[in-house]
Amino acid sequence: MAFPDLTVLTDPVVFIALCSVFGLIIGSFLNVVIHRLPRMMESDWRRQCAELAGTPPVEAAEPYNLATPRSACPHCGHAITFWENIPVISWLALRGRCSACGASISMRYPLVELATAVLFGVAAWQFGPGFQAGAVLLFIACLLALTVIDLDTQYLPDAITLPLCWAGLLVNIPGTLVELPAAVIGAVAGYLSLWLVYWGFKWITGKEGMGFGDFKLLAAIGAWVGWKMLPLVILASSVVGTVVGIVMIVLAGRTRETPIPFGPYLAAAGLIALFGGPQIVAAYLNQFN
Repeated sequence: MAFPDLTVLTDPVVFIALCSVFGLIIGSFLNVVIHRLPRMMESDWRRQCAELAGTPPVEAAEPYNLATPRSACPHCGHAITFWENIPVISWLALRGRCSACGASISMRYPLVELATAVLFGVAAWQFGPGFQAGAVLLFIACLLALTVIDLDTQYLPDAITLPLCWAGLLVNIPGTLVELPAAVIGAVAGYLSLWLVYWGFKWITGKEGMGFGDFKLLAAIGAWVGWKMLPLVILASSVVGTVVGIVMIVLAGRTRETPIPFGPYLAAAGLIALFGGPQIVAAYLNQFN
């Protein structure tokens, strides 16, 4: 029996195409995570509060997790069929509406799928076939999920940030992206840098400027890209956050008191450091030579 020739998978064009298609599929799953994980967290918090109060917890009618129940229209309860769940294509075919009740389906779903596909394709192009690219795809998927969850709820779930941090350290044991010492120092320095900013801001103003999830996310990013990239990550996230904040105040009428999630800017800066960090740092240092 002849086995198929798998060397074609190492062809750069084929590998980029496969990773992009894989990104569409993973993006569809990320939409489930983005929608359900915060609700799972809130349900768990209610259960814990009931236990502390000594009252019986309210049991859900059926299990609710990332696999159960099946995806359905939030307006009419129509169960999403297989063909209606094909990334991007099904949304276009349905013209962004539920096939049963005609209710509008948010454009965010295909946008998340497309963003995942594009970033997976870029990662495949830059890192090529191998373990390094596979690890980077995991990093990208987690950052995308955290970005949208934080935008929706201002949560950065420990269920993603903590495993992401540990995964970064494990991935870098053989020096996949950076040497292990740089990854360990990156995780510690990432957490402590925002921890110090948090307590300094609170001591000066009496207010909390960010959540603990931001510390954990920067620690995770540091575990993946190393401590040398942390100044770039912090600077880039601060600049982007400042610009977006000013635009939202001017155009959207938000006030300075309106909380703005910082996680998306950290995630964006983490991707900048991943794809172009060394080149950006080198170009900056060359200005002084």
